[in-house]
Amino acid sequence: MKALMFGWEFPPHILGGLGTASYGLTKGMSLQPDMQIKFVIPKPLGDEDQSFLKIIGACNVPIVWKDVNWDHVNYRIGKAIDPKEFYHYRDNIRYDFHRIGTNDLGCVDFSGRYPQNLMEEISNYEAVASVLAHAGDFDIIHSHDWLTYPAGIFAKQISGKPLVIHVHATDFDRSRGNVNPEVYNIEKRGMDEANHIITVSNLTRKIVIEKYHQNPGKVTTIHNAVSPLEHAEKFTKKERKDKVVTFLGRITMQKGPEYFVEAAHRVLEKTQGVRFVMAGSGDMMNQMIHLAAKRNIADRFHFTGFLQGDHVHEMLAESDVYIMPSVSEPFGISPLEAMQVGTPTIVSKQSGCAEILNNAIKIDYWDIDAMADAIYSIVKYPGMYKSLHEKGKEEVDNITWAAAGLKVRDIYNMVLGL
Repeated sequence: MKALMFGWEFPPHILGGLGTASYGLTKGMSLQPDMQIKFVIPKPLGDEDQSFLKIIGACNVPIVWKDVNWDHVNYRIGKAIDPKEFYHYRDNIRYDFHRIGTNDLGCVDFSGRYPQNLMEEISNYEAVASVLAHAGDFDIIHSHDWLTYPAGIFAKQISGKPLVIHVHATDFDRSRGNVNPEVYNIEKRGMDEANHIITVSNLTRKIVIEKYHQNPGKVTTIHNAVSPLEHAEKFTKKERKDKVVTFLGRITMQKGPEYFVEAAHRVLEKTQGVRFVMAGSGDMMNQMIHLAAKRNIADRFHFTGFLQGDHVHEMLAESDVYIMPSVSEPFGISPLEAMQVGTPTIVSKQSGCAEILNNAIKIDYWDIDAMADAIYSIVKYPGMYKSLHEKGKEEVDNITWAAAGLKVRDIYNMVLGL
């Protein structure tokens, strides 16, 4: 089975959960002996793990024919792509994309991020998809998140191969209901054109069916998982006097950071033996700094900025409590990562991971009192901490990407009529 996947980010260079999920799912699927995956991202940096799939950089696929010799191609992008592959793509340019600005190779210089001209990058990525669709050998197309839906649709129209889209989030989640019409239309068209839709939770499935008017029979939930943690024993907690409670994620309205700060204030009214960490970055960071100061708890609050790689697990392992108070969270992998290192976890009932976790405390995101009570109980009662520490780790170690990958394969087989 050969899958052409369109994504937007891939570890180690990630800006959110999308890249983490893409990595885990593809690695889990690669355990199937006949599974071959080509994973397209706008701008790989060359240090991505390609031991189990092939990364294709959209920035290295020509969309405008340029008369360039082998030595020049090899000099410019030889470390990222075999010149033979470059010329194969160039031979499969079928449309006139001269309206798009390209470099000396006829390729688009993608940012690889989420720039101000994101809609332009999405359109340019779609042009790259047309070349790959004409040039490629694949059985099925799989598009991750709304940014890649137009590319998947174009590839489907050209190749005639079925399209599966993966809904990791919708604009209803990101905007608290203040939906961007342009984004909604891209999401809706992707769902309408897809042969099947995978959602990361039943919460998201409900949104897809009700808000995007999709046939329930076309939408399947496959919950996310967590990658096995190598050398888990090295992530340990240092002895210290104060307890640490951590929020880790984008500091945006979707993640409910203000509820975390308000709950911290309630806890600190009862005890001063707790410190609170907000790890991440986002458009609400300054607002949260001011809120902590307004509540007179700034001396018990720490803002680390964005963390990635081992720094994430180190921070989670050093924590006595991890909390994800998201207002609308399609899934949420970070609670599983916290439980992997034995950290008791609190999640909002409005998160997809709450559907599968039995050994995490679940509260409504808006219930600051319940949130504060849960934090206080974990840091003050050793028996509660020990139970969540042990049972949580045992539970999450059995939530695997390999199992999720088998469910995706079942979807592939269904749409291909196998």
